[in-house]
Amino acid sequence: MDFLTDDEPVFIRPRSGAVASGIDFKKALNEEQFAVVTADADAPPPLLVLAGAGSGKTRTLTYRVAYLLSRGVRPGEILLLTFTNKAAREMLHRVNELTGEEPGRFWGGTFHSIGCRALRMFGDAIGVPKNFTVLDADDAEGVLKRAVEGCDKLFFKDKRHPKPGPLHGILSLARNTRLPLDEVVERFFPQHREIAGKLAEFDREYGRRRREQNVLDFDDLLELWLRLVREAPDVGDYFRRRFRHILVDEYQDTNALQSQLIDEIGTHQRIMVVGDDAQCIYSWRGADFENIMSFPKRHPGTRIHRIETNYRSTPQILALANGVLGAQPRGRHFDKELKAAREGAQKPFLVGTFDGTEQARFVAARAAALHEEEGLAWSDIAVLYRAHYQSLDVQLELSRAGIPYQITSGVRFFERQHVRDVVATLRFISNTGDEAAWLRIAMLLPGVGEKGAEKTYRAAREHADLLRVNMVDALVSDDVKSKVPKDAKAEWEGFCASLREVGAAMGRASPAEAVRLAIEGWYGDYMKGQYADYIERLEELKALAGFAARFTDIREMLAQIVLLSGETGERQVDAPPDA
Repeated sequence: MDFLTDDEPVFIRPRSGAVASGIDFKKALNEEQFAVVTADADAPPPLLVLAGAGSGKTRTLTYRVAYLLSRGVRPGEILLLTFTNKAAREMLHRVNELTGEEPGRFWGGTFHSIGCRALRMFGDAIGVPKNFTVLDADDAEGVLKRAVEGCDKLFFKDKRHPKPGPLHGILSLARNTRLPLDEVVERFFPQHREIAGKLAEFDREYGRRRREQNVLDFDDLLELWLRLVREAPDVGDYFRRRFRHILVDEYQDTNALQSQLIDEIGTHQRIMVVGDDAQCIYSWRGADFENIMSFPKRHPGTRIHRIETNYRSTPQILALANGVLGAQPRGRHFDKELKAAREGAQKPFLVGTFDGTEQARFVAARAAALHEEEGLAWSDIAVLYRAHYQSLDVQLELSRAGIPYQITSGVRFFERQHVRDVVATLRFISNTGDEAAWLRIAMLLPGVGEKGAEKTYRAAREHADLLRVNMVDALVSDDVKSKVPKDAKAEWEGFCASLREVGAAMGRASPAEAVRLAIEGWYGDYMKGQYADYIERLEELKALAGFAARFTDIREMLAQIVLLSGETGERQVDAPPDA
């Protein structure tokens, strides 16, 4: 097999090494960074760099690449793996500014992009034709949908079953964590226990169709790359010889599949992984902080470096952070002590509150005091929250206090799709003349489009007017059911029963009870199939029920939601003129 390809640089331009050699690394870096950057470049042991938050990790990696170049390492002998292509581009752009070396001469990018490149070059060694195409998320879900229907044509007819998107997420998580499907379902998707036994067949058929069509999904790019280096010895040896240095950014966020890839191609021990065991936040995509914890055991002779000087936070905040880190069980974290480069400021304090409402009121009052009494600009004040549902109370209190704010990420609470669905349900039951609300909830049914929803609405309206009955009750009449699209007929009775139950609660109970019944009824089953993050969304709807508990009348609650949606619906909310 010929391993020399046209895109592999054979010669290094003399000027780049000269430029890199001219860098004063000692002057440009602090002592911790310098020790990492200049760690033996000729035959280094495995290096684990524990880089605390705000410690200049990207700067350290950039200068490490520059240092390797200054020691005669060729760009094509360096593999730089990051979690986003943007991060790789920015890092290699900085290297270019330092050394003059063009980014295209390195192997740098995400795990998936490097895997794709490897398979294009050598995939035929394991039967992967070089002309494969890569499926985007929508196309992958389409192939999976047809595969599942080939095994069980009625599977997606049951609204409790995951739709193609969430189902793909389940299969993907199993592939990335290298865990059995039934274990993945039990640990992460308990709402789908009843279908766990079917998933292996679906996965096999999905794989067969991808092979038949010569297409790969994103997970294939990693799985097949790993299989390539394991099953094609010549190719595996090529990668191990080719990359004299492997640098991995954000190593704490790797999953089992990515970790195994690094272990396979890094057996020559020239690996530098950079991360922080205290910053593993991507567990939803299978990240496992055990990868960083067990790295020294998997790579004997590992030398651990710590970059602990923090340029972002004050000494008081870092003292609190060090206290939290130090309280972790022994053996479950690496010892580290963050040190501040900034001057001292106010000591953090903990405020206990009775509930989320009181907490939000405190936040609003504190922000007002900082602005009015201490002279801080509104833009100098930030509010962080852990989950979407916690933003509801904060947005409401800031709006009521006339405090301008800007939402910098995520979707506003009242704009979340599942929140809007439940609110539309309440709106329609409260006012059956609200056709817009009806269209939103009716179109959640399988096979119901806008025209079908309009047709059933007109039929129900006419039947209710003719017989002088409530429109919700009219929905179950034969006249209306005859207008229901075929695909929705099986769910129609349950859908209507849920609407009637919520309607009855409105008449006898609190708005909070009506919201609870809306969540537990037909829509609750719909969510199980529609969303992979069903449990998180359910928590947000419970927050909506908590909001509803403030009211005794459902119409007042709905009116307030509209008003508050207007106030909080813009990412930039200005203060009123007299504020």
